[in-house]
Parts: sequence; C-alpha cells; structure tokens
Amino acid sequence: MTRLPKNLLCLSHLRWDFVYQRPQHLLTRFSEFTAVYFLEEPVFGSTDMPYLTFSQRMPNLWVCVPHLSKGLSKTEINAQLKELLKFFFVNKDASEFIFWYYTPMALEFSGHMKAGLTVYDCMDELSAFKFAPEELKNLEKQLFNSTDIVFTGGHSLYESKKMQHYNIHPFPSSIDKKHFSQARVKGQEPADQANIKGPKIGFYGVIDERFDSNLIQGIADARPDWNIILIGPIVKIDPKTLPKNKNVHYLGSKSYEELPKYLSGWEVAMVPFLLNESTRFISPTKTPEYLCGGVPVVSTAIKDVINPYAKNKLVSIGVDSEDFVDAIESQLNNQDKSKWLEEVDQFLASNSWDITCSAMTDAMISTIGSRNKITVSVNGVSKV
Repeated sequence: MTRLPKNLLCLSHLRWDFVYQRPQHLLTRFSEFTAVYFLEEPVFGSTDMPYLTFSQRMPNLWVCVPHLSKGLSKTEINAQLKELLKFFFVNKDASEFIFWYYTPMALEFSGHMKAGLTVYDCMDELSAFKFAPEELKNLEKQLFNSTDIVFTGGHSLYESKKMQHYNIHPFPSSIDKKHFSQARVKGQEPADQANIKGPKIGFYGVIDERFDSNLIQGIADARPDWNIILIGPIVKIDPKTLPKNKNVHYLGSKSYEELPKYLSGWEVAMVPFLLNESTRFISPTKTPEYLCGGVPVVSTAIKDVINPYAKNKLVSIGVDSEDFVDAIESQLNNQDKSKWLEEVDQFLASNSWDITCSAMTDAMISTIGSRNKITVSVNGVSKV
C-alpha cells in the first residue's frame, strides 16, 4: 500500500508565531499522522557558531530556528544553513521526509538533497511582494522543475501557474468552522474593543503594502460616527502613512484564539486591499472566516473574492470609498440577515481545512503511487 514519508520538513519564509494562517492550519493537521519540523528563516545575532533551536509546539510538531552571526554575506549564510541542515539530518534519512516548500529561496541550501516527496505549496505570488529578492523567479522555476507536486493558494494563482507543472492543484483558503462560528455569539468582545461605542467596521490581518490606507481614510472621513477597527501587525510600510482619524482604531496584533471575540462585535468586515501585482493572485483566508462568523463582508475587487463569493452574492464589492460607504450602510440598515446566513452556511458546508488537508494527502499519496509504478514486459504484454 502506498504511504507518505513519516516526516515532514517545511521550509518557510514565514515565522510560526507571526500570523496564524495557511501553513499553521495545514501543518498542525499533518502533524496528526507525521512528524512535522517547521524550519524558519535564520535569526541573526552575536553568536560565534551557527546553531539550531527546537521548540515543540504540539505533540508531533517542532519549530526550528537557525541562529547565525550578523554581517554574513549571502554566500556565507547559505553555506551555514546547508551545514545546519546536514546537522539536522544526522541519523535521519531524507527519503523518509516530505520537503514542503513555501519559499523557493530555500533551494539555495536544500536543493542538493533528495526527499521522499517534494511539495511546493505556492500560497502567493511572492515575486510581486515588496522587497522580494531578484533571484526568486529563477529559483521558483528550479523548484517547479524539481518538485513532485504543486498546490496553489487560489484559483487565479492556479491559472497563472498551471502550465509550469504537470501535477498542480488549486487549494483556495479554507476555514476552521468551529473556531470562527464562535463569533456568532454576541457579548464577548475584549475590553479594548468593547469600550469603543458605535458601529464597528473591522479588518484583521497583516497591514502592509497590500493595504489600501487611502480607502480607509475615505471611509473614516465620510462617516465619523463609524468606528474602523484594524487588527494586525504593521510591516513593510511606514505607520505614519496610515490614517490618523479619531474613529480609526489600531488595536495591534491579536492571537488566533482571540479573533472570533473581536469579530463578534463587528457589524461589517472589510477586505480593503489595493489592486496591484502583490494582490493579483491572493485568496484572502479572512473572507470565509468573516462569513463563518456571520459578519457581512465588503471587499475590493480581488479576483478570488469576486469568484466565488461575490458571484454567489455572499460578499459586496466596492471600487472606492463611496462604494464601501454605500455597501456598509446597506448592511447596517439590513436588520434581517437570516436568508443571507442560510446561503452562507450552505456555501461553506464543504469548506474546511480538514477537507483541504485530506484532499492534499490524497493527491500526495497518488503522486507517490504513480511515481512508484514500474512497467515490465512479460511475454510481450506490459504489466504494472
């Protein structure tokens, strides 16, 4: 019987503790049947010798962090990471590992190794992000040439990449229903939000170069009686460029466990992303999470939000602040959301990270099974 390798090494550009998103959802579930090692990008300090630290986060999941000295060249960094990877595999067999890539950049220190199965979970078009390394595109081509199977974080990204690999599958954002359905229970807002009086229009996620601050500014200016709630870290942009209106509230980063409580106090949720190269292929995980929490959503015209959510009349799409104000006002005036909620629940019935994880597992097992088939000729008849 075909089986998966008994270990998984994830090579990631994201920190495990940064924002709880696709990698964490998938890998925590994979850890139920395989040992998972999440290898982060290095931390630089005053150490004389490179070393790895291991932090156990679940019974079968470890976060691994390389520690390197400051001031190293790129060549030196990759050489030391290669040595640390060699150390990691002492008394281990790479053929008993799935190599699960989130960044093609990791090929620079891991590409020489032969895993039992290589997976590229292409969750974003990383080359379009701010400060993306110049060599990322070429390394992604190398990863496409060497990987056994590719998953994409949405359908638009799949359409963009599908001709680059023979075994590629779209897996859009999913939801943890049990977790986010908690938001339908009102009266549980944390104090920093509960003390804000008046209608609350919210967003949670990373506030970076994709975030449309002018849109937020326009909404806040037009409706000073509404409260704009923004939750999440501010990265890669100057915080001084963000709106400073009294009705715009920056509550900072919150844990994954806290998000439903904040969501429970919002009248409307937003996906206020710019339309540019960095958002061209994104599939925001927050869209189905907001809906699962029973909160109406207004979004900019992100392809993977338009189809399927707006197409099924579950989400409103706005082009500018005037559109957003009109759509939000319409939701605030709509007192009966029962029919909409029923349609949301029907649509989300087959959407969950458990289902996604199961489907990915089936695709990986099928890939190994197909690869292991050997055709031989017996008396002129081909047999497998």
